[in-house]
Amino acid sequence: MIRTGEKNLVTDVPGITVGNSEDHNVRSGVTVIKPLEAAVASVDIRGGGPGTRETDALNSDCLVDVIHAVVLSGGSAYGLDAAGGVMSYLAGQKVGFQLEDAVIPIVPGAILFDLLNGGDKNWGDTSPYADLAKKAAADCNTTFKLGNHGAGLGAVAGGIKGGLGSASFVFNDGNNEITIGAIAAVNSMGSVTMPDSHTMWAAPFEQNNEFGGQSNLHSGIDNLDYTFELPVGKNTTIVAVATDAVLTKSQARRVAIMAQDGLARAIRPVHSPFDGDSVFVISTGKHALSDPVAALAKLGMLAADCVTRSIARGVFEAESLGGFESYRDKFHKQLSKG
Repeated sequence: MIRTGEKNLVTDVPGITVGNSEDHNVRSGVTVIKPLEAAVASVDIRGGGPGTRETDALNSDCLVDVIHAVVLSGGSAYGLDAAGGVMSYLAGQKVGFQLEDAVIPIVPGAILFDLLNGGDKNWGDTSPYADLAKKAAADCNTTFKLGNHGAGLGAVAGGIKGGLGSASFVFNDGNNEITIGAIAAVNSMGSVTMPDSHTMWAAPFEQNNEFGGQSNLHSGIDNLDYTFELPVGKNTTIVAVATDAVLTKSQARRVAIMAQDGLARAIRPVHSPFDGDSVFVISTGKHALSDPVAALAKLGMLAADCVTRSIARGVFEAESLGGFESYRDKFHKQLSKG
């Protein structure tokens, strides 16, 4: 039996915490995913324009085998400063690799482009992202808000307001109960809705009306055309998946690859030359999988489903900001009819 977690958030995974911080004047923010203990991690990058930090260290042939946090940030390349802010915070907490007197936190991260959303980006010589990240890291908890929060504050998804979304599943693996969850900052070039419709591509995967009750709306697609909104190149959906299943780096990488399918089920087009779509996977390593192959395949399948749902929830929970109308404001008449 598969069910959603108690909070339907990535923090249903025991040992995972999330913190958000925003600057509403800048219209940008940072999301930090922080395991309570160092965790195995990997990443898969499919977009043609990624902005990342420390992702090479997650390769299975590299020495570093655990991370201490993952950062999702707005700000395009300026947002890469956020990982340094989290490193500074964690080092102050004595969290990281201990090498004699040195403390070195491992903090991979990825950024999305939100520089053209109308916020004040004239921050001078120093971007705000390191300080925002410190605040987010200090605020990590098991509950957090969706929509216009953290890295989702300045996000835009296919012309409507994007946002921060999350979802989870719990299932019995035969030997243990396994939890898996995802968190996504949705800033896609592609659309999350079907052409000329308020129905989300993710509609068939909805659980418990988490994005407004769409599971019965899908009735075929008549129009597969898509008009690109110009200028392009201001996009990217960034995701972190977490699970309490025991995974090696190689297994985490396989789950990340499978989880990318969740983007394809929720966004069209996806993985374009203009997006930097990236999926991190974090394993807290509490419960062994019953089968290293079949159970891993199921875990990857559910990871993809959680990603799909997280993307839809991020857009559904977002609020209109500046000149970008939210999903609920844009389609309020259709939603009121059911």
